[in-house]
Amino acid sequence: MKNKKFWISLLAGIMAGVMILTLLLQLLPTQANALSSSEIQNQIDEMEKDQAALQDQLEELEAQKKENLNEINEIAAQKQLVDQQVALLHEQIDNMNDQISAYAVLIADKQAELDEAQALLAELNEKNKERIRAMEEDGKISYWSVLFKANSFSDFLDRLDMVQEIAAADKRRLDEMSKVAEEVSQAQDLLQAEKVNLMGSRAQLAAKEKELAAKSEESKQLLSELIAKGEEFEQWMGEKEEELSKLEQELADKEVEYDEALYQEWLATSVPPTTKPPAPSYGGAGVGGSINIHDGISWMIPCDYRKVSSPFGERWHPVHGDWRMHNGVDFDADCTPIYATRAGVVVVATTWMSESAGYYVMIDHGDGFRSVYMHMCERPYVSVGDFVGQGQVLGCVGSTGWSTGPHLHFGISYYGEYKNPMIYLAS
Repeated sequence: MKNKKFWISLLAGIMAGVMILTLLLQLLPTQANALSSSEIQNQIDEMEKDQAALQDQLEELEAQKKENLNEINEIAAQKQLVDQQVALLHEQIDNMNDQISAYAVLIADKQAELDEAQALLAELNEKNKERIRAMEEDGKISYWSVLFKANSFSDFLDRLDMVQEIAAADKRRLDEMSKVAEEVSQAQDLLQAEKVNLMGSRAQLAAKEKELAAKSEESKQLLSELIAKGEEFEQWMGEKEEELSKLEQELADKEVEYDEALYQEWLATSVPPTTKPPAPSYGGAGVGGSINIHDGISWMIPCDYRKVSSPFGERWHPVHGDWRMHNGVDFDADCTPIYATRAGVVVVATTWMSESAGYYVMIDHGDGFRSVYMHMCERPYVSVGDFVGQGQVLGCVGSTGWSTGPHLHFGISYYGEYKNPMIYLAS
């Protein structure tokens, strides 16, 4: 009987040992594959270098974009001035065209006057010749017959005066008409000269207008190229900002991973599985906040102010300007105490300020639940590995990290999945 019990005990021990060994073998790959805190820190350092490089690229693109915009403004101002000059030249050319048209009318009028005067002069001259020729051909009267038929010397002188007066009158008429024709011709020549001068000036203005129009078109083409270049800068900056935003999120996740690795290393080296969590190192500060019971678990509101400025869920990010999941609730407060919602072990208590969360604390409550308290005004009052009681003050509300004003970001996760904190806090 005793032998039977011995063999049963031995067999049970062997089976238990096999089960433990199997469990350990399952755990070994995970532990072997897990990164140490120093390895994660190296990754963080590299990511921060990439972050700095991206930031430098963004600043360089911003500077190039600004320079491009200044060049656009300068070229646009030059083009505006050239366009104004082109418009002025065009107006001057239009005025000259009007003047040339007016001169053409005046020249035509003078030509008509000249034609009329020359025609009248020719007519008078022809009539004068015809009259003399007719008198001589008739044989009845001529200048000579008039003179030689004088009865006396006195009569001869009278007749001579009469003939001379007729000839002088004819000559005066012809001279007057010749003078009129000459004056009209001179006026016409003067108008024609003015017209030619205007046409020359118009040609010069037209050439200048063509030159400026070409310059305006060149400026327009350059503006199009600069605007297209500016759009490229916008696209590149958008891509870099998206890349930077993604890297910042990865960096924030990596910082959490680093804190988790530190905690796991602490558990592996400092706390045997049978050892209870250490007593609080800060004996602490007072207890506050209201208590709510959910599924038999006591939860405390983590601050004295109850106004929720941003609830759990999808929201428009106030810093990055895009839609993102908000894995917690924000309580409006400033420089007021932050209380532990439940008892547990501190797994994260940043001694440096995280870019996204600022100074923050994460508590493991030992049953799959964890709580996180972000944007503290300064370093937390607790350290990694501290056991904190419910209501113990962890720090004070601030606005560090990605924050637009003093508030407490409070989050609850269950086995790594974030839950709506108000499910547990609301009465």
